[in-house]
Amino acid sequence: MVIDLNADLGESFGVWRLGDDPALLDIVTSANVACGFHAGDPVTIRRTCAAAVDRGVAIGAQVSYRDLAGFGRRAMDVEPEELCAEVLYQLAAVDGIARAMGGRVSYVKPHGALYNRVCHDREQATAVIDAVADYDAALPVLTLPGSVVHEIAAAAGVPTVCEAFADRAYTPEGTLVSRREPGAVIHDAGEVASRALRMAIEGSVTAVDGTSVPVGARSICIHGDTPGALRLAREVRDGLLAAGVVLQAFT
Repeated sequence: MVIDLNADLGESFGVWRLGDDPALLDIVTSANVACGFHAGDPVTIRRTCAAAVDRGVAIGAQVSYRDLAGFGRRAMDVEPEELCAEVLYQLAAVDGIARAMGGRVSYVKPHGALYNRVCHDREQATAVIDAVADYDAALPVLTLPGSVVHEIAAAAGVPTVCEAFADRAYTPEGTLVSRREPGAVIHDAGEVASRALRMAIEGSVTAVDGTSVPVGARSICIHGDTPGALRLAREVRDGLLAAGVVLQAFT
């Protein structure tokens, strides 16, 4: 079994610090770098990309709605042309910095409210895919299994990769439980590691109603802003390696 372990990184902004990026970069194989719209700033992006390159970690552009105050997790209605341009802007900015640091952006992952929205909203998903296709149609887009992004991306010649979330609760439909709901984020390291192992080995996860939901993921995400994220990531990594799973970026 080969699995990519990704985390949301580069989410500090100015004097505000979030997460332990250097430590997480020693664990993960792919880094979803905030592009400045939900978090991150030019210095943070530069430092995160440089650190990822030093460690051989794949760099992804984590594009978002323009929502610094809400950390990109508030529902927003953005016109398709505007959303396409904003995604293109974010992607180009992070890729430019990554290349200056000796690397490059090798995939795209929407963040927060945009991630959830494009799973079912064809118009918003098309805007995101159009931006990726305009920039580099060879860049894969990370999304949930069953997302409409897969169909839209295939029509545009853009590859997609399925991911699962070890530290998030799932609905019976295979979507993520809203963060407004209790228990949406899982904090117990043992449980997170166990879920990650089942995702990797069996390709499934237990939903909040107790049913088994197929995920079939090539990449597993640990949120960098979750309290105790570093401990969770270590438990997940150690558990996967102990089970013989190879950790390797999908790009």
